[in-house]
Amino acid sequence: MKNKTVFSCGKKAGGLLMASALLAISLTACGSADNTAANGEVVVYNWGEYIDPETIDMFEEETGIKVVYDEFETNEIMYPKVEAGASAYDVICPSDYMIRKMIDNDLLAEINFDNIPNAKENIGSQYWEQARGFDPENKYSVPYCWGTVGILYNKTMVDDTVDSWSILWNEKYADNILMQDSVRDAFMVALRLNGNSMNSTDPDELSAARDLLIAQKPLVQAYVIDQVRDKMIGGEAALGVIYSGEAIYTQRENPDLEYVIPKEGTNVWIDSWVIPKNAPNMENAEKFIDFMCRPDIALLNFEYITYSTPNDAARELIEDEEIRNSSIAFPDLSQYDLETFSYLGEEGDALYNSMWKEVKSN
Repeated sequence: MKNKTVFSCGKKAGGLLMASALLAISLTACGSADNTAANGEVVVYNWGEYIDPETIDMFEEETGIKVVYDEFETNEIMYPKVEAGASAYDVICPSDYMIRKMIDNDLLAEINFDNIPNAKENIGSQYWEQARGFDPENKYSVPYCWGTVGILYNKTMVDDTVDSWSILWNEKYADNILMQDSVRDAFMVALRLNGNSMNSTDPDELSAARDLLIAQKPLVQAYVIDQVRDKMIGGEAALGVIYSGEAIYTQRENPDLEYVIPKEGTNVWIDSWVIPKNAPNMENAEKFIDFMCRPDIALLNFEYITYSTPNDAARELIEDEEIRNSSIAFPDLSQYDLETFSYLGEEGDALYNSMWKEVKSN
């Protein structure tokens, strides 16, 4: 679950159960990652509300290893803290493009998969293949959660076929369109509509995408992050760009909502477990990741946060057949033109941010 800043490529706030109070209790019990990790501990740095607290308790009970748990709100907040080495974490859960940046900057340890058998046995091959977009040899990361970005629409408010990003430029839905307040997600929509890669750094392609977003701006009710979920549930907008995990939740709250992956293609994101090079408890880190890849544990986390699990064995345990076979939760990735976000480098980031400022200020 990701709270997004202007440049974050993270996900939602709030999980299926909205158990903030329970998580807060768990975190208080676990302590702070600023404390020096001792033998018998594993120091975990993860997104807020992105794990079922029960699984942490189960890990501690079964292994006797104390979990010291810390949270971050965005990849961009997490990265400098890890880079500075001020806090020695054992396990971190970054997003795809940030994992590539950490690999490029020699911050991650290669994973010994012999010590993480549940990853090799239970993570589906298509997710390992998708992860090669940011971890080319699958040496540094273990997929934890994944999803797509698409259009959520209210069937009682939209009478057109929704199969293309272009509907977000339809004047009929002026002031009823919600866009993600995120440079990469916003530009992804415009770039894919123009037939370009969402990782393009071509100035001409980015300028065309910027102009498209500026032209769309008068039609947009709001640039939002978590609010897209609540506004769509409440019928306050007709169309919104949303993450697939949130779409599952919104449909349960409002059956008039439908989610589609546009024909031009979209982002498939993956958040993965990684181990920093300076991890003080490497063995415990491997045990923690292996535990999280166990089918019953992966199922608990899927049910808690609603984002898709790459754990095929856990999917088989889902009792609700509609969810287990959901084209939203588990789309056939081979049927779509999908990309993962790539790390663009400092110059690429600066170019996107500069053009995003033009969109927002125009």
